Amino acid sequence: MVGQRLTAARQTLATAESCSGGLVAHRLTNVSGSSNYFRGGIVAYSNEVKTALLGVAQDALARHGAVSEPVALQMAKGARDRFGAEWGIGVTGIAGPTGGSPEKPVGLVYIAVAGPNGMIARRCQFTGERLEIKEQTAEMALQMLLEQLP
Repeated sequence: MVGQRLTAARQTLATAESCSGGLVAHRLTNVSGSSNYFRGGIVAYSNEVKTALLGVAQDALARHGAVSEPVALQMAKGARDRFGAEWGIGVTGIAGPTGGSPEKPVGLVYIAVAGPNGMIARRCQFTGERLEIKEQTAEMALQMLLEQLP
């Protein structure tokens, strides 16, 4: 459905993913013809890649951490800008089973969508094993995009 809507609107999409490891891009490119609307994606696990390739401010990483709404928003905007797309998705979180803390537990994910009319972000707390968290993240990212598409 994402592809149909993007194609009908003659718009394109790019992704910037951390905890989902490219699963959003994978789902998009599993559809024949996706090259008509999907420009590309970056799997940005390290903070250095987030800053160098996506333009995420080092200050945002220092103040809020990689798993935060400001970073997700900057990742979405960075994907949109770097690939010259109308839409960008940014995903950052903790897929587990390690890496969580009381403040940022396993399953905490921030998803952002940047588009022609601005940006939105959502804080999600998913449950399950690592792959389940990644799948829930990809599903929510695409759903959030659908909610914003014309």
